Amino acid sequence: MGHGFLDSFYDGNIISRVGNETYIVIFRTLLEADQSGLLREFVKADKIRPKPADVVVSGFNLGQKVDVFANDGLVCSNEDVFANDGWRAGHIISKIGETEYLVHFDSTNQDIIYPFTDIRVHQDWDAANEVWVYTCN
Repeated sequence: MGHGFLDSFYDGNIISRVGNETYIVIFRTLLEADQSGLLREFVKADKIRPKPADVVVSGFNLGQKVDVFANDGLVCSNEDVFANDGWRAGHIISKIGETEYLVHFDSTNQDIIYPFTDIRVHQDWDAANEVWVYTCN
């Protein structure tokens, strides 16, 4: 898609099908380059996934793979983090106080602090069975 970072995921809606393997998607958090509205883009079917189910937790463990949510354009860890208006995979490297975690992103070698509310348990897509898989670590 040309947007964001490696291991990033962006929320969107399919608005139409173009041929057998391509869809037009409108993204919920990405804007057109000129900022005129929400980004619409052609996306191959093999790049589209349903939103993963919420996994309720009271905290995260060191080294745990997570997703992080942040619209500040910054990237960090191995858990999934919402970064640059999308979810980004990273991992927890330390807990900061009661409600924040330091997350490391391997692809950019950056560490960033995120609040607990912007982090979710990372899940991997099992394409063969078309389900999200959560592995506790």
